[in-house]
Amino acid sequence: MSKLDKETLESLDSMRELMDNADCLISQEQVERALDRMAEEITRDLGDKLPVFYCVMNGGLITTGHLLTRLGFPLEVDYLHATRYRNELRGGELFWRVSPEVPMAGRHVVIVEGILDEGATLAAILEYCKEAQAASVTTAVLVDKQHDRKAVPGLKADYCSLEVAARYECGFGMDYKGYWRNAPGIFAPRGM
Repeated sequence: MSKLDKETLESLDSMRELMDNADCLISQEQVERALDRMAEEITRDLGDKLPVFYCVMNGGLITTGHLLTRLGFPLEVDYLHATRYRNELRGGELFWRVSPEVPMAGRHVVIVEGILDEGATLAAILEYCKEAQAASVTTAVLVDKQHDRKAVPGLKADYCSLEVAARYECGFGMDYKGYWRNAPGIFAPRGM
C-alpha cells in the first residue's frame, strides 16, 4: 500500500468517526421545513421582481439548490466564490476566487449562503453588491450562528429560518476541513 493510499484511508476513517460521533443539531426534516418557510417569504417579497440569485460557493451550494426548486417564479442564477476559510477551521483574509458573471446593476439581488457566522465574508459581498449598483440586496441564509462575535454588529440575514448555538457545524453545505458538506442535516462534531 502506498503512503498516499494509507493517508487516504486514515482520513476516511477519521471523517467517518467524526460524523459517527457528531451531535445532530438540526435534522434534514427541520431543514426542509425551514427552506419551505424561506421560499414562501422570498416569493412574497420578490416573486414579481425578476431577481438574480447568487450562490456563495461552496457553503451556499446545497442551500441554493434546495431553495431554488421551491421558487415558482422567473429568476436568474449565478455564483460567486469568496472565502475566508480555505478548508481551515478559522477564517483569515478574504480571498476572491470567482466574481459573478451576471451584472448586478439595477437588479434585485439575493445572496444565498449556508451559514451566517461572524459575517465578515457576507459583509464584504454585500459591499461588493452595493458598489456594483444593485437595485436591492437581500440575503438568504440557512443557519444563523448565535454569538456576539459578528463582524458587523447587528448583521442579520433577511431570510433565515434556523439558529444554532456557537459550535462548529457541518452538513447541508457547511464543511469540516473540506468534508461533510453532503451530510443531510446540521451536525456538530463533539468536543468542538
